[in-house]
Amino acid sequence: MPTSQPGASGPAEDRATPDELLHTRTGTEVSPEDVVLAAGRDLTPRNLEWARRKLEAEGPAALEKLLP
Repeated sequence: MPTSQPGASGPAEDRATPDELLHTRTGTEVSPEDVVLAAGRDLTPRNLEWARRKLEAEGPAALEKLLP
């Protein structure tokens, strides 16, 4: 139901994230740092090594699998 209050939120479709912002692939290479940060981990040597192994095994899709 619409409201007439100033500053009130509009319909849900007005607040939806545009499709072009939902895609993680930018046409650039995925780095181990990208994978670590997408996993919500700290950039430590151990986590970077984990990310390198994950990228070797899964390729760029490793990043896609971590993001909602």
